[in-house]
Formats: sequence, C-alpha cells, structure tokens
Amino acid sequence: MPVVNVGFQVLPKVADDKVYAVVDKAIEVVQKSGVKYEVGAMETVMEGELDHLIEIVKKAQEVCVEAGASEVMTYIKIHYRPEGVSMDEKLAKYR
Repeated sequence: MPVVNVGFQVLPKVADDKVYAVVDKAIEVVQKSGVKYEVGAMETVMEGELDHLIEIVKKAQEVCVEAGASEVMTYIKIHYRPEGVSMDEKLAKYR
C-alpha cells in the first residue's frame, strides 16, 4: 500500500481552559506511534500507510474522551497518490 499523508484536527468539547491540555493528549498519541509527523498551528500531518494512520486518529479521539471531553469533532484530510506521497517533497521548497 502506498505512503499517504493524513492531516487531522481534533476539536474536543471541554471547558475553554482545558482545550489545549486535551489536544496535547491527542498529539502524544501521534508522537508515540512512531510515524513521521509534523504538528502545525491548526492540524497535525502524518505520513504512512492509510489504515495505520486512521487507527492513530481513532486513538487520538479516544484519549480526548479519556481526558474529559464529552465529544470530539475531528476533521481529516487525506492526500493519496498511487505511487505514494511524502511531506518532504511537498515542503522542500519552503525549508
């Protein structure tokens, strides 16, 4: 299966002063997953096999609830190309 990029944003429903702490828990899931990733101001982008990345997103949602969110809205973007796609090729000219 080709390498894809998945960008996602979790919006946990918690008190305003708790949002960043809960989002940090979701980012920890990505950090511990071992996949290549980049945290941005509005979303986290990961690189890898699609099914694995979707499992990471699902786990990120679960930890938000475990951290106190009553619900989580998640926005997902997928960049798929049959021969694969990397974050490096898309960002090289900006670095």
